Amino acid sequence: NAHILLWLIKDTCWATVWKPGGIFMIIPTLSVAFYILWKSRHHKSELYHNAAVCLWIMANSIWMAGEFMNKELRPVAVVFFASGLMVLLVYYIFYFRKDRKAEQAESGVMQA
Repeated sequence: NAHILLWLIKDTCWATVWKPGGIFMIIPTLSVAFYILWKSRHHKSELYHNAAVCLWIMANSIWMAGEFMNKELRPVAVVFFASGLMVLLVYYIFYFRKDRKAEQAESGVMQA
């Protein structure tokens, strides 16, 4: 959850219009988010959710940078937001039920 602290710092810089701080904070925020994504690669649910978080932070960063540079980058940010939604839709449509059944079967075996 370290990326949440970094993300809050980045967004606080954005809200206070401290451009150097906001732009700088993109790098550590995304770095930690991608590190968490890498570490979660063996657990399907965590992998998909962390991939969506990375896309969300990228979208958020693009939107912020666009506002700082007085450029309309929201359409680009929307592509990243939508990509994050698609990643989660894939997980919930194709894998969520299977994961829940496997967890229930595993907990049933552990209780026996």
